[in-house]
Parts: sequence; C-alpha cells; structure tokens
Amino acid sequence: MSLLDFLSSKITVEKAALYNGLIDYHSHILPNVDDGVKTIEESLAILSLYESWGVKEIYCTPHIMEDIPNTSSDLKERFSTLQQAYSGSIQLHLAAEYMIDMLFTERLNSKDLLPLGNDHLLVETSYFSAPSYFYSVIDAIKSEGLWVVLAHPERYTYMKEKDYIRLKEQGIKFQLNLHSLWGAYGSSAQTKAEQLLSKGMYDICGTDIHHIDNQTPQQRVHKNCLNAYHIMSL
Repeated sequence: MSLLDFLSSKITVEKAALYNGLIDYHSHILPNVDDGVKTIEESLAILSLYESWGVKEIYCTPHIMEDIPNTSSDLKERFSTLQQAYSGSIQLHLAAEYMIDMLFTERLNSKDLLPLGNDHLLVETSYFSAPSYFYSVIDAIKSEGLWVVLAHPERYTYMKEKDYIRLKEQGIKFQLNLHSLWGAYGSSAQTKAEQLLSKGMYDICGTDIHHIDNQTPQQRVHKNCLNAYHIMSL
C-alpha cells in the first residue's frame, strides 16, 4: 500500500469535515523552491489527496527570506509548470510567505511582492524573537495599501497575550495552522491556537503543509474548529 493510499484509508470523519470546502491559504507544495515539497510528483499526490477530502482552493506560499531568496519571476515560472501538470478540480493560486528581514524590506521598497489575493501579504518572523523593526515594517506594509496577515501566530514562543491584542488592534490578520490544533508543533502551540481560536482572533487558516507525510491523520480536532474555519476567508 502506498503512503497516499494509507493516508486516504485512515482519514477520520472529523478530519474529512475539517478539510471539506477548505481554502488553504498557506502551503509549501510548489516543488523544489524551499524546504517544502521537492518533486512535482509529490505536489500532484498532495493535490489528489486534497481533492478526495474536498479542498476547494490552495495558495502556494513558498518562503522568501535571506536564506531562501526566491524571486517573484522564478516562482511564477515554477507555478505555471505546476498549473500545466495539474488537471484536477482544486483552484491554485500563487503567493508567498515573507520573513520580515532585510531582504523583505528590499522587496517591499521595490514593490516586488506576491500577495494573497490582491491586497493581503503573508508574513512571519523568527519563532523566538521579532526583529527590532517589526512594527515599523508592519506600518510600511499598511502604507502600501496592503493588509498584513501574520502566519501561524500560535507558533511564536515570544508572543504573549498582550502582543496578540496589540497586533489585532493594529488591524493585523491572523492565519491559523490547522495542524496546530492536533499538536503537530507541540503542546504550547496547540494551547495557544485553541485560545486564539476560542477568542475569535483568527481570520484565515491553512495547512502549512511541507510534505505529504505531514498529513498523517490525528484523532483530536478542536471542538470549535469544524464550524470556525468555514467562515475564515479574505
């Protein structure tokens, strides 16, 4: 039995409901551009699995950072190749996940960006500390007429409740990693995700999938998530 067959056979009712109709705003399925999927065959296998679960749309959001200095033009070419290879029902989009570092500042100044939709920008920081210029960069993004979407806020160990409140007061949108809800990133991220979700602080969600084996089904799904994610959209 292949890994794809195994995952499909082990899917729980709860997880099938979780994915049905999902718009996945955060994924790393564009092959061989970052630490995510490496081959187009794996990309297509993930898409086939997601089709069977009822996923509606997927945003490919490869990393762009100093250590992974992807260019918009190269990513567009690779995305076109994926589009040509895929003939299924899921609607594919291209965006990017930007680390807030000096390379991002350069891209922002040159307006060389790949947003979610027309006017939302997916950003992240180090899990352990934000750069000293974090809030000034947020202001700069907003001054360009863009909404700031913070990827997986539950995973930042340095963020406390006051930080989340401050960000929301500034109009920052939060993107939930669905896998945080069943402990994929540890108990601390899981607890934060449940708390933020229960307080209605998330705006959109995504899988942040990097490899097909990230999808091994788990039994535990947050009781509020099945209803909550369906209203999350840009």
